[in-house]
Order: sequence, then structure tokens, then C-alpha cells
Amino acid sequence: MSYIDKLRQSSKEAGNVVCMGLDPVLSVLPASDAAVRERISEYFAAIFHRMRLEGVSPAAFKPNIGYYACLDNPREEEFQGSLALADTLDLLENYFPGVPVILDSKRGDIARSSGNYAVEAFDCWKADAVTVSPYMGTDSVMPFAAEGKGIYVLNRTSNPGAADLQNMLTLDAVDEKELYPMYIAVAHLISRWAQEHPGTGAVVGATSMKELGEIAAYYADREIPMLIPGVGSQGGSGTDVMAALRNAGYPAELARINSSSGLTHPWKKGAAPEDWLDQVMASIHSLFTEVAL
Repeated sequence: MSYIDKLRQSSKEAGNVVCMGLDPVLSVLPASDAAVRERISEYFAAIFHRMRLEGVSPAAFKPNIGYYACLDNPREEEFQGSLALADTLDLLENYFPGVPVILDSKRGDIARSSGNYAVEAFDCWKADAVTVSPYMGTDSVMPFAAEGKGIYVLNRTSNPGAADLQNMLTLDAVDEKELYPMYIAVAHLISRWAQEHPGTGAVVGATSMKELGEIAAYYADREIPMLIPGVGSQGGSGTDVMAALRNAGYPAELARINSSSGLTHPWKKGAAPEDWLDQVMASIHSLFTEVAL
């Protein structure tokens, strides 16, 4: 099955286009004497079990590898974070089979190194898609073009510093006669890469609605999947994103609107309250309603 088909199938079955970020922060988890690996695994297991009981599923999951790798201590041969990620991926297979998993690792290097990172994402972690930087160009991105897998290329990101580079005017590598904002020039490249590897998509933040609308309109008839972070804690609105996609004529079933901490620990700081699981589920239901198909 192609990655595009996986997206269409999962959004149809879920009835929404939510991408649920899975980024553990130890300081907000319920107090426990368990080791790091068990604390994270038990936490997500409780959420997934409740979701299944209530009959809700997102259309994708997105663990950010940095939240797990920083919990390792390799020089001491301790890999609690990596083992927690492995446990989390196993839980997803058991509770939500067939729902795409996007490994958020934002890789991108010379071709041989990118090939190694592709093996890491697709063979080692068995992810369905990966996030990739476009900065080093075609030979850095295309090693991720594995059959049936997705590539989400950073296009116009949700962080405050995104405009420092991504809004600069630049001579377009595809249309060398005009100046465009860099995010449009990158969109042109992504479209070209998608012709070579269907399933190549774009990361476009929900915190810059003007840019989101422009990019969605450009991708509307090109079958370019969009991963849209920034909803929830970063200030983006699921309702506004869905309206922007509709106004642009973009096929919403190919979008994945991501929220991470806004779903998994909506109280943000401090130890989890006694009703933490109820708060998590309330946030999940709210976003699922906002971005329902």
C-alpha cells in the first residue's frame, strides 16, 4: 500500500485528521517509583487503553525522537529512553494497528548519511514516515524515498524563529527567473520530489495562517501530504486550520493536524493532577471534534 493510500484509509477509519504527538516529559507524569522506561510505557498504555474503551483513534501518531534519546545514558550503557520509544511503538501496533506512525527526527545529511538515517527510521524503528530537512537538497532528501513510506519535508515550520530563513526572498531553484519567499521555493522543490516519490509531503505550521493558506492552495491538486504542527500549546487552532484547508481546496484527508502536549499533558507544568486521564481525554475529544471529516 502506498503512503498516500495509508493516509486516506486511516483518516476514513478514524473520521478525523488528528496526528497525536507522543513526546514524554517526566516532570508532568504521575508520581511513580518505577524506572523511566516503565513510567513512560505505563502512562501511554493508560491513555491508549482509555481511548480504545471510548472508541476514538487519531489518524496518525508522531513521537519526536529527541524526547526519548535525551533520556538515554549511552556511556553508562543505559537506554531507558530508547526502550521507552520501542515500548510505545509496540503499544501503538497493539492498540491502533494500521494507523501511520511518523517518526519526528528532522534528519538530512549527505546522501550516505541520509541513507543511514532512513534505515534508522524505517528498518530499526519501523516508522511509516519521517520528517526531513530540505536544506542540503535533493541528494539529502531522496535517500528517504523508500517504497510505501512517507517523507515530510520542513516547509514553513511553526516555531517563532521560522521566518528568519523561511520567509526570506530567494531565487527559486525550479523557476530561476523569479524571487519567492523561501517557503514557496521549498514548496516547488517538494512538488518536484513528490513526482519522483509519491508520499513526499510538507511540514507546514498552524501558527502562520497566511503562509499555510498559500502553501495549501499550491498543493491542492498535487497530492502532497501536509503535516501541520502548532495546534494547542503553540497557539494554533484546529478549527482555523480546517477552514484554511477548505478555502484552499486542499484535500483534508491528506493532512495531519498535530498536537502533542496539548493532548498528552494539557496541564503543561507540574505533576499530573488526580484527574489527569480525564483531562487528557477531554482534550482528545475536543480536538477530534474540531478536525473531524
